[in-house]
Amino acid sequence: MFLPLHDHNPLLHVTRPYVTWSLILANCAAFLLLQGAGLGETAQASAYSYGLIPSVLFDIKDLAPDLAVVPGNATLVTYAFLHADVWHLAGNMLFLWVFGDNVEDALGHLRYLLFYLACAVAGGFAYAALDPNSDVPLIGASAAGAGIVAAYLILHPRVRVWVLVLGRVPLPIPALWALGAWIAFQVFNVLFVQDSQVAWSAHVGGIAAGAVLVVFLRRRGVPLFDRGLQV
Repeated sequence: MFLPLHDHNPLLHVTRPYVTWSLILANCAAFLLLQGAGLGETAQASAYSYGLIPSVLFDIKDLAPDLAVVPGNATLVTYAFLHADVWHLAGNMLFLWVFGDNVEDALGHLRYLLFYLACAVAGGFAYAALDPNSDVPLIGASAAGAGIVAAYLILHPRVRVWVLVLGRVPLPIPALWALGAWIAFQVFNVLFVQDSQVAWSAHVGGIAAGAVLVVFLRRRGVPLFDRGLQV
Protein backbone atom coordinates (compact mmCIF):
# COMPACT_ATOMS: atom_id res chain seq x y z
CA MET A 1 0.00 0.00 0.00
CA PHE A 2 2.67 2.51 1.09
CA LEU A 3 5.88 2.75 3.05
CA PRO A 4 6.54 5.55 5.55
CA LEU A 5 9.77 7.45 4.98
CA HIS A 6 9.90 10.40 7.37
CA ASP A 7 7.78 12.74 9.45
CA HIS A 8 8.38 16.37 10.43
CA ASN A 9 7.42 15.90 14.06
CA PRO A 10 10.01 17.02 16.65
CA LEU A 11 10.26 15.39 20.07
CA LEU A 12 9.11 17.54 22.97
CA HIS A 13 9.69 15.46 26.09
CA VAL A 14 12.57 13.05 25.45
CA THR A 15 15.96 13.78 23.94
CA ARG A 16 16.54 10.24 22.67
CA PRO A 17 13.87 7.58 22.00
CA TYR A 18 16.11 4.82 23.29
CA VAL A 19 13.26 2.35 23.87
CA THR A 20 12.34 2.54 20.18
CA TRP A 21 15.99 2.08 19.24
CA SER A 22 16.32 -0.84 21.65
CA LEU A 23 13.22 -2.55 20.25
CA ILE A 24 14.60 -2.26 16.74
CA LEU A 25 17.92 -3.74 17.89
CA ALA A 26 16.12 -6.55 19.76
CA ASN A 27 14.13 -7.49 16.66
CA CYS A 28 17.24 -7.49 14.51
CA ALA A 29 19.18 -9.52 17.08
CA ALA A 30 16.39 -12.10 17.31
CA PHE A 31 16.32 -12.41 13.53
CA LEU A 32 20.06 -13.03 13.38
CA LEU A 33 20.61 -15.11 16.51
CA LEU A 34 17.37 -17.05 17.00
CA GLN A 35 16.31 -17.36 13.39
CA GLY A 36 19.65 -17.70 11.64
CA ALA A 37 18.83 -14.66 9.48
CA GLY A 38 15.70 -16.43 8.27
CA LEU A 39 17.62 -19.24 6.57
CA GLY A 40 17.36 -23.01 6.82
CA GLU A 41 15.89 -25.21 9.53
CA THR A 42 16.77 -22.74 12.30
CA ALA A 43 14.22 -20.24 10.99
CA GLN A 44 11.44 -22.84 10.83
CA ALA A 45 12.21 -24.30 14.24
CA SER A 46 12.28 -20.85 15.85
CA ALA A 47 8.85 -20.05 14.43
CA TYR A 48 7.40 -23.07 16.25
CA SER A 49 9.44 -22.57 19.42
CA TYR A 50 8.85 -18.84 19.88
CA GLY A 51 5.96 -18.11 17.52
CA LEU A 52 2.35 -17.95 18.69
CA ILE A 53 0.46 -21.15 17.82
CA PRO A 54 -3.22 -20.86 18.77
CA SER A 55 -3.76 -24.59 19.42
CA VAL A 56 -0.75 -24.61 21.76
CA LEU A 57 -1.73 -21.36 23.49
CA PHE A 58 -5.16 -22.78 24.31
CA ASP A 59 -3.75 -26.19 25.37
CA ILE A 60 -5.50 -28.01 22.54
CA LYS A 61 -2.22 -29.48 21.31
CA ASP A 62 1.33 -29.82 22.58
CA LEU A 63 4.59 -29.01 20.87
CA ALA A 64 7.26 -31.65 20.45
CA PRO A 65 9.55 -31.55 23.52
CA ASP A 66 12.53 -30.30 21.52
CA LEU A 67 10.47 -27.32 20.28
CA ALA A 68 8.83 -26.38 23.59
CA VAL A 69 11.39 -23.77 24.59
CA VAL A 70 9.11 -21.26 26.37
CA PRO A 71 5.66 -21.57 28.02
CA GLY A 72 2.74 -21.15 25.66
CA ASN A 73 1.61 -17.90 27.31
CA ALA A 74 5.06 -16.39 26.79
CA THR A 75 4.66 -16.70 23.03
CA LEU A 76 2.12 -13.84 23.21
CA VAL A 77 5.25 -11.69 23.49
CA THR A 78 8.07 -13.70 21.91
CA TYR A 79 6.28 -14.04 18.56
CA ALA A 80 6.53 -10.28 18.09
CA PHE A 81 10.32 -10.41 17.89
CA LEU A 82 10.48 -12.92 15.02
CA HIS A 83 10.15 -12.32 11.28
CA ALA A 84 9.67 -14.44 8.19
CA ASP A 85 12.48 -12.85 6.17
CA VAL A 86 14.59 -9.73 5.93
CA TRP A 87 11.87 -7.80 4.04
CA HIS A 88 9.29 -8.62 6.70
CA LEU A 89 11.73 -7.37 9.34
CA ALA A 90 12.66 -4.24 7.37
CA GLY A 91 9.03 -3.23 6.78
CA ASN A 92 8.05 -3.55 10.42
CA MET A 93 11.17 -1.78 11.65
CA LEU A 94 10.58 1.09 9.22
CA PHE A 95 7.14 1.72 10.73
CA LEU A 96 8.67 1.52 14.20
CA TRP A 97 11.49 3.93 13.26
CA VAL A 98 9.21 6.58 11.73
CA PHE A 99 6.33 6.53 14.21
CA GLY A 100 7.66 4.97 17.41
CA ASP A 101 9.75 7.91 18.61
CA ASN A 102 6.80 10.30 18.79
CA VAL A 103 4.62 7.77 20.61
CA GLU A 104 7.48 7.17 23.06
CA ASP A 105 7.77 10.94 23.46
CA ALA A 106 4.07 11.20 24.31
CA LEU A 107 3.99 8.26 26.73
CA GLY A 108 7.42 8.25 28.34
CA HIS A 109 9.96 5.45 28.13
CA LEU A 110 8.53 2.88 30.54
CA ARG A 111 4.88 3.32 29.64
CA TYR A 112 5.81 3.19 25.96
CA LEU A 113 7.52 -0.17 26.47
CA LEU A 114 4.47 -1.50 28.30
CA PHE A 115 2.27 -0.08 25.54
CA TYR A 116 4.31 -1.83 22.83
CA LEU A 117 4.17 -5.19 24.58
CA ALA A 118 0.46 -4.84 25.35
CA CYS A 119 -0.31 -4.16 21.69
CA ALA A 120 1.68 -7.25 20.73
CA VAL A 121 -0.27 -9.35 23.25
CA ALA A 122 -3.61 -7.95 22.08
CA GLY A 123 -2.77 -8.65 18.44
CA GLY A 124 -1.57 -12.15 19.22
CA PHE A 125 -4.68 -12.95 21.23
CA ALA A 126 -6.94 -11.62 18.47
CA TYR A 127 -5.20 -13.89 15.97
CA ALA A 128 -5.45 -16.92 18.23
CA ALA A 129 -9.06 -16.31 19.28
CA LEU A 130 -10.21 -16.14 15.66
CA ASP A 131 -9.10 -19.74 15.04
CA PRO A 132 -8.15 -21.49 18.30
CA ASN A 133 -7.48 -24.81 16.55
CA SER A 134 -4.93 -23.38 14.13
CA ASP A 135 -1.45 -24.88 14.08
CA VAL A 136 0.01 -22.02 12.01
CA PRO A 137 2.54 -19.99 14.04
CA LEU A 138 2.18 -16.22 14.10
CA ILE A 139 5.41 -14.21 13.93
CA GLY A 140 6.23 -10.55 13.40
CA ALA A 141 6.06 -7.15 15.07
CA SER A 142 3.13 -6.03 12.92
CA ALA A 143 0.56 -6.03 15.74
CA ALA A 144 2.78 -3.92 17.98
CA GLY A 145 3.53 -1.65 15.04
CA ALA A 146 -0.18 -1.37 14.28
CA GLY A 147 -0.75 -0.21 17.83
CA ILE A 148 1.89 2.46 17.34
CA VAL A 149 0.25 3.57 14.09
CA ALA A 150 -3.13 3.90 15.83
CA ALA A 151 -1.59 5.87 18.70
CA TYR A 152 0.29 8.17 16.31
CA LEU A 153 -2.91 8.82 14.36
CA ILE A 154 -4.78 9.79 17.53
CA LEU A 155 -1.92 11.99 18.72
CA HIS A 156 -0.84 13.61 15.44
CA PRO A 157 -3.44 13.37 12.67
CA ARG A 158 -2.41 16.72 11.16
CA VAL A 159 1.33 16.06 10.88
CA ARG A 160 2.54 15.46 7.34
CA VAL A 161 4.24 12.14 6.76
CA TRP A 162 6.44 11.42 3.75
CA VAL A 163 5.33 8.09 2.31
CA LEU A 164 6.35 6.05 -0.71
CA VAL A 165 3.12 5.32 -2.57
CA LEU A 166 2.99 2.13 -4.64
CA GLY A 167 6.72 1.73 -4.09
CA ARG A 168 7.51 4.58 -6.47
CA VAL A 169 6.13 8.01 -5.64
CA PRO A 170 7.27 9.92 -2.48
CA LEU A 171 4.52 12.23 -1.21
CA PRO A 172 3.94 14.30 1.97
CA ILE A 173 0.48 13.31 3.22
CA PRO A 174 -1.31 14.25 6.45
CA ALA A 175 -1.18 11.36 8.87
CA LEU A 176 -4.98 11.36 9.01
CA TRP A 177 -5.17 10.27 5.38
CA ALA A 178 -2.10 8.05 5.18
CA LEU A 179 -2.52 6.18 8.45
CA GLY A 180 -6.31 6.30 8.35
CA ALA A 181 -6.23 4.58 4.95
CA TRP A 182 -3.73 2.03 6.26
CA ILE A 183 -5.97 1.17 9.22
CA ALA A 184 -9.05 0.95 6.98
CA PHE A 185 -7.12 -1.45 4.75
CA GLN A 186 -6.38 -3.74 7.70
CA VAL A 187 -10.03 -3.79 8.78
CA PHE A 188 -11.20 -4.44 5.22
CA ASN A 189 -8.91 -7.45 4.93
CA VAL A 190 -10.11 -8.92 8.23
CA LEU A 191 -13.71 -8.68 7.06
CA PHE A 192 -13.40 -9.72 3.43
CA VAL A 193 -10.11 -11.52 2.73
CA GLN A 194 -9.74 -15.20 3.50
CA ASP A 195 -6.85 -17.65 3.14
CA SER A 196 -4.24 -14.91 3.36
CA GLN A 197 -0.70 -15.43 4.63
CA VAL A 198 -0.97 -12.08 6.42
CA ALA A 199 -2.45 -12.14 9.93
CA TRP A 200 -4.82 -9.21 9.45
CA SER A 201 -6.65 -10.02 12.68
CA ALA A 202 -3.43 -9.50 14.66
CA HIS A 203 -3.03 -6.07 13.06
CA VAL A 204 -6.57 -5.08 14.02
CA GLY A 205 -6.07 -6.35 17.55
CA GLY A 206 -2.97 -4.19 17.85
CA ILE A 207 -4.80 -1.20 16.39
CA ALA A 208 -7.65 -1.50 18.90
CA ALA A 209 -5.25 -1.82 21.83
CA GLY A 210 -3.12 1.10 20.68
CA ALA A 211 -6.11 3.39 20.16
CA VAL A 212 -7.38 2.74 23.68
CA LEU A 213 -4.11 2.62 25.59
CA VAL A 214 -2.65 5.85 24.22
CA VAL A 215 -5.53 7.80 25.75
CA PHE A 216 -4.75 6.52 29.24
CA LEU A 217 -0.97 6.13 29.11
CA ARG A 218 0.03 9.47 27.56
CA ARG A 219 1.82 12.02 29.72
CA ARG A 220 -0.32 14.45 31.63
CA GLY A 221 -1.00 17.44 29.43
CA VAL A 222 -0.19 15.74 26.11
CA PRO A 223 -3.08 16.66 23.79
CA LEU A 224 -4.92 14.33 21.45
CA PHE A 225 -5.64 15.04 17.78
CA ASP A 226 -2.98 17.77 17.54
CA ARG A 227 -5.04 20.21 19.55
CA GLY A 228 -3.23 23.52 19.60
CA LEU A 229 -0.97 22.69 16.65
CA GLN A 230 -0.35 25.61 14.31
CA VAL A 231 -0.14 24.55 10.65
